[in-house]
Amino acid sequence: MQLIIQTKNIEMTEWLRDYVETKIGKLDRYLPSITEARVELSTEKVKSAQERQVAQLTLRSNGTILRAEERTDDIFASIDAVLDKIYRQIARYKGKRRDRGRRVRGEPLPIEELEEEAHRIVRVKQFSMVPMTPDEAIEQMELLGHDFFVFFNSEVERINVLYRRKDGDYGLLQPELK
Repeated sequence: MQLIIQTKNIEMTEWLRDYVETKIGKLDRYLPSITEARVELSTEKVKSAQERQVAQLTLRSNGTILRAEERTDDIFASIDAVLDKIYRQIARYKGKRRDRGRRVRGEPLPIEELEEEAHRIVRVKQFSMVPMTPDEAIEQMELLGHDFFVFFNSEVERINVLYRRKDGDYGLLQPELK
């Protein structure tokens, strides 16, 4: 497993690096197929001191992406909390794979919402797409914990948007060019 640690507005001390490496190294026991673990640690300037220290963890495994983010007043607490979320996602992922008896193929990346400020595009996120069925897209969206997911639908050979409705069901947008 390749471990990538990135920091923003926070000093990467040896103690912090060792803490992250030790904690992330244990993930292999629960999901041996992890190819990459990306840890992003930052300190954000927000009003609430309770949410300044941010830890985000992204795992890549067999074409599936698991991601979690936590905010607390202590970076070590944020790391522990984000790992708790990832362990729950790993358990859910392994359960779904076992229940369905098949693997999710490809490596879709989640779409991040564009941050708007005065009607300007201030962030652009690029991601790769691998063809998948709507059922596979639902599974990927659930694993990521997102409310919507953009994917290339292999059944109709077009880009579609899957979204969660307020009633708990899903909607599928299938755009057509005029």
